[in-house]
Amino acid sequence: MSALPDPANDLPTPEQERIALLERENWKLKRINKALMDRVERSMDYHGSAFSLFQTAIVLESRVRERTQQVEETLRELEASNGELARAKEAAETAQTRLAEAIESVNEGFALFDADDRLVLCNQTYLSLWPAIADQIRPGISFGEIAQMAVSRGSVVPDTAGPDRWVRERVAQHAGADGTHVHALADGRWIQINERRTRDGGIVGIYTDITDVKERDARDGQERIRLITDAMPALIAYVDAEETYRFVNRRYGEMFRRPRHEIVGSTMRELLGEEEYRRRRPHIGTVMAGQETQFDLEFDTRSGKRYSQATYVPHFAPDGAVLGFFSLIQDVTERRRAAEDLREANEGLERRVAERTAALKQEITERQQIEEKLREAKTAAEQANLSKTKFLAAASHDLLQPLNAARLFVSALTEGEHEAGTRMLVEKTDAALLSVEDLLEALLDISKLDAGVVQPQLDDFPLAMLLTSMQAEYAPVAKERGLDLRVLPCKAIVHTDMRLLRRILQNFVSNALRYTRTGRVLVGCRRVADGVRIEVLDTGPGIPADKLDEVFEEFRRLEGTDRPAGRDRGMGLGLAIVQRAGRMLNTPIGLRSRVGKGSAFTVTVPLGSKKRPAPPSATRSTAPASPLTGARILVIDNEQAILDGMGALLRGWGCQVQVAPCADSAMDALPALGGWPDVIIADYHLENGAIGVDAIARIIQARGHDIPAMVITANRTAEIHERVQHDGYALLTKPVKPAQLRALVTQLIG
Repeated sequence: MSALPDPANDLPTPEQERIALLERENWKLKRINKALMDRVERSMDYHGSAFSLFQTAIVLESRVRERTQQVEETLRELEASNGELARAKEAAETAQTRLAEAIESVNEGFALFDADDRLVLCNQTYLSLWPAIADQIRPGISFGEIAQMAVSRGSVVPDTAGPDRWVRERVAQHAGADGTHVHALADGRWIQINERRTRDGGIVGIYTDITDVKERDARDGQERIRLITDAMPALIAYVDAEETYRFVNRRYGEMFRRPRHEIVGSTMRELLGEEEYRRRRPHIGTVMAGQETQFDLEFDTRSGKRYSQATYVPHFAPDGAVLGFFSLIQDVTERRRAAEDLREANEGLERRVAERTAALKQEITERQQIEEKLREAKTAAEQANLSKTKFLAAASHDLLQPLNAARLFVSALTEGEHEAGTRMLVEKTDAALLSVEDLLEALLDISKLDAGVVQPQLDDFPLAMLLTSMQAEYAPVAKERGLDLRVLPCKAIVHTDMRLLRRILQNFVSNALRYTRTGRVLVGCRRVADGVRIEVLDTGPGIPADKLDEVFEEFRRLEGTDRPAGRDRGMGLGLAIVQRAGRMLNTPIGLRSRVGKGSAFTVTVPLGSKKRPAPPSATRSTAPASPLTGARILVIDNEQAILDGMGALLRGWGCQVQVAPCADSAMDALPALGGWPDVIIADYHLENGAIGVDAIARIIQARGHDIPAMVITANRTAEIHERVQHDGYALLTKPVKPAQLRALVTQLIG
């Protein structure tokens, strides 16, 4: 075994460093002692005082005694350290000897390389793997040099990529030191190499001779190949470059009526005969040139003619040379006969098809004409429906503008003192306008949902935000009707469109309050497998089982003595909107009911993931109202009727009001207002393409300080809502409800 001295032995051990330190201290003490003696001698020469000499001698003796004791202790410690060092060195040499003997005793080859990838030690088994270069493998040689010598001296069998690539790949495997590799040696042996990295960065390798295992696997593989090929119905053979058979399966021998051990070793010319060999010679030349070839064969047998298909596949050496080819001959007689039968059947089928084709052409032509008419009718219906929807959507602003003005005028009238008859007319007018408003909003919602104008804006939000809004919005209505409205809290985060879900819940709650005479309405949530199910339960009259589907149809209202009359009956569009919104959101809508007990409307929405802050606890219904008397309000709208109605309504609340059709007029109206406005109210769409948010921004910029503002619009698109919210303004949609307007103005002023 060759071994490289441990580089760590050249470095001083801690004991050696301690001895060196003590020797330096001893040297310093000697220098100090000599200096003191010199001083005494000089003192005697210059002064000659006996007492001084005596005193100096006493001091010097005491110091020398102390230093001498220190030196003696140091020498004793030095002697003990030398003893321990000798024993440690002896133990290290013994351990190193035992390690070397243990490495030599193992059957596998062993090699240890340091962190610089240089050989530290190896055993004789490792050297025996490389007999051609064993005398050059010495401690200190790098692994790359060993690999290069192994290739250059022919000790290994490199692959087709060449020796340089083998060296690079072997060095990379060695550097990785993370697995097991198998390599073939030039003398026919196979070795398995297992390399692992040590804690100090070196690499230890174990080399195991697995030649016997490889040979046994090869024999087993050949036997398995023989068994498999004998079980196959095809004729299989292997022919070498000299056209000599090296392997045939059982069926091949049966075909030529000869034992296969007689076929193996004979040439194709000898086995096939001169005539058959000449027919196959072109195909043999093709496969020997490195190309696969396929051809048909015919055999005359006692049972008749048989057909076969022969395939020759070339066998390449690692360097690309053709070593021979594999021959596969399959009997295709049944396939050929089946193909012939199929051809005859196809000919008969083609005749029948031709006969049917003539009969079907007329039928196809007639169907095409019918389909064309149906497409035209469908296109016309879709165009009509789209035109209706576009008209309603485009006309929504113009339809809502006069309705909004009328509502403002009526609300202004209700603020004043009137006779009983006049007040009754005003209240009926207000109720009629509310009915028109509800009907128009429902028709517009259905038209937009049917036409796909409304697109879901899916997002994660806390469900408590909607539930709090429902509580605040419908608590006054429930109180007015003497009902107990309870909304149970829920901490779930859901993923859906907040606006459409709000519309669904509004219809559920408003229907429940409308049809429930006594008792309560409960809104709660329940976790289910696919999300959260929101339920609205009431103690109303209930719905018969055969009417559960009808309530979701347009303008469908159930009749009965216990049903509400007048405006409370509704229009029969709320649940139709719910059904369309549910389909758009892909959220299941459910209904269960018992006559005389009540109903439960449900919608199931998926869970979300993001956390959002909880909504503020204060709502419009519970917040204390701020007095509006003397508040300065600036109203901007391009419709004079709106300006007149808004002015009358706000003045009835005690506000100081100035109105203007545009931003320029609004700036001119500020002196008449008596100062900067406390609140700005602006319509979103003004004349000549101007928009209200820009008019508000211009007034705020002129003041140099924020002014509370709200935007009113008949357009309910998400883009306008996002723009207004982005600019930090409140938003109301037309027709404006006076109570809602008053609450929002009070909130902005407060």
